[in-house]
Amino acid sequence: MSDSNNSEYTAGNIQVLKGLEHVRKRPGMYIGTTGIDGLHHLVYEVVDNSIDEAMQGFCDDILVVLEGNDVVRVEDNGRGIPVDIHSGEGVSALELVMTRLNAGGKFDKNSYKVSGGLHGVGVSVVNALSEWCEAIVNRDDKIYNQRYKIGIPESPAHEAGATDRRGTIIRFKADASIFETTTYNFDVLSNRLRELAFLNKGLKITIRDERLSTPKVHEFKFEGGVKSFVEYLNENKTVIHNEPIFIEGERDDVQVEIAIQYNDGYNEIMYSFVNRINTREGGTHLVGFKSALTHTLNEYLKNSKQAKKLDETLSGDDVREGLTAVLSVKVPNPQFEGQTKGKLGNSEVKGIVEALVNEQLELFFDRRPDVIANIIEKSILAAKARIAARQARDATRRKNAMDSAGLPGKLADCSDKDPAACELFIVEGDSAGGSAKMGRNRRFQAILSLFGKMLNVEKTRIEKVITNEKLQPIIASIGAGCGGEFNIAKIRYHKIIIMADADVDGSHIRTLLLTFFYRYMTDLIEHGHVYLAMPPLYKIAYEKKTFYAYDDAEKDRILSEAAAAAGKEVKSDAIQRYKGLGEMNPDQLWDTTMDPNKRNIIQVHLDDAVEAERIFTTLMGEVVAPRREFIEENALLVANLDV
Repeated sequence: MSDSNNSEYTAGNIQVLKGLEHVRKRPGMYIGTTGIDGLHHLVYEVVDNSIDEAMQGFCDDILVVLEGNDVVRVEDNGRGIPVDIHSGEGVSALELVMTRLNAGGKFDKNSYKVSGGLHGVGVSVVNALSEWCEAIVNRDDKIYNQRYKIGIPESPAHEAGATDRRGTIIRFKADASIFETTTYNFDVLSNRLRELAFLNKGLKITIRDERLSTPKVHEFKFEGGVKSFVEYLNENKTVIHNEPIFIEGERDDVQVEIAIQYNDGYNEIMYSFVNRINTREGGTHLVGFKSALTHTLNEYLKNSKQAKKLDETLSGDDVREGLTAVLSVKVPNPQFEGQTKGKLGNSEVKGIVEALVNEQLELFFDRRPDVIANIIEKSILAAKARIAARQARDATRRKNAMDSAGLPGKLADCSDKDPAACELFIVEGDSAGGSAKMGRNRRFQAILSLFGKMLNVEKTRIEKVITNEKLQPIIASIGAGCGGEFNIAKIRYHKIIIMADADVDGSHIRTLLLTFFYRYMTDLIEHGHVYLAMPPLYKIAYEKKTFYAYDDAEKDRILSEAAAAAGKEVKSDAIQRYKGLGEMNPDQLWDTTMDPNKRNIIQVHLDDAVEAERIFTTLMGEVVAPRREFIEENALLVANLDV
């Protein structure tokens, strides 16, 4: 490198970011994204401080309010953030907590034995990323107040009156110059707060949306804690024992709470938390639980009359079929793997959880032999289904139906072999499939035509899924296996687009396919590879011009503009309502639904796994009453329904 280039790099190039400036400069480092998820993260960070107070026994009531103009208010009845002057810093403790990273009470284990936050950056980051923020502390019969503008105090913390209340109130307005949106989603926030209420037995959490003319309010309080959580998850399922099995204990300052309950379904539902953080990738606590459950049930099988029904031991998948479990541990010094805190790494926690589960399951089953007999019977049936599924896979592989050398005949593949560049359209019907094949870009778009409605996988086991003639082509085309064998690294297309008619049958097909992906290829959805095509509802032709409308509002706008331009109303025979993709010729299908430069597609997200589980169970499960109730509640919200 030349000297001239070196001379350009001087002390003047070094930026010193003071206070919270670096948070505003690189917000993604602290909240992950400046999209709506990051916006919601601000609320969670403030609520987490209140939850920490609840975990220490000082708070039992939290209120979250969505005020007008994108303002959020979080109130609790905890001890209140200290307001006395910090001897080392010369400012109030409140100002330190609100304006300094790595300042907080969570590093002092006398103040907080366990907490969700590890780095003490929560509320100060919220303050930094807010247009303005206000802290009101009710403490020692007095009210204290301090306001901040983009993280900077407008004045020192000061006394602002007397009160008989206690606790902290944080109000803030997210900075619109940083976030892509500052409009909060009530349902997303509500679902997370419900989860937190389950994990903190007896804590009341209320969320109120005051942006509406009639405020919307959800209040959560669960005296059963994780037991109530499991009952909620199994609400629309048929359980095989009425009361959840509850396990709790504390060893070496690690507190463990587990609730488990089996239902007659085929899917495993398991949520694990560490200090109320959802450990989506599991960790040592989950490994300990799974190991203990498998060991305990195999020991009971070995010593029971049911042993002769099975020639091999039960696998982990066998004993977890139909299991709903919530595992919550509190660890004084948690070590998480990765920035997302998604996986617990503390090795000692595995042994603690394993020992508690082994001991307490044994005690429970000794008292309730009827429950263990039912669970063992279900596990044996799962083992037999697993063996049958293995045999079905072997038979299918022998026919080369599940690898790239034996792609299904209904698949019109693309020429590009780079999965990141390729799209798979799953199209129902030979007519629509024919138009899609002729209209596509053959280089990167593959078409898989299906005929007729497929299996509802919510009501069947894996061996039926693997051998189903409607699902086999999908499994083979995607090329990554199915169920426990699914490997996201092997998918042949990074966009899998469900393209169905805009009618009742099309909606049913989309729901069936989404159920299949959710149950047997979950990673496809979690990694953002599943999309819904949005074909137009209307074709409007007048004065030798053609327009397409994707909803009624767009149709009305086009008609209004056409009438204004022509000086007369457009005749009704110029409007065509599409009922099926097969009504479009290849050019129309390409222009409206398949061309990446023009089309509308919706990416399927899994924002709330708990709610997704309930919705799929409600819509596709065996129990009819919840489905009828869901339809009655949502019937008036449906538009463009052809009957």
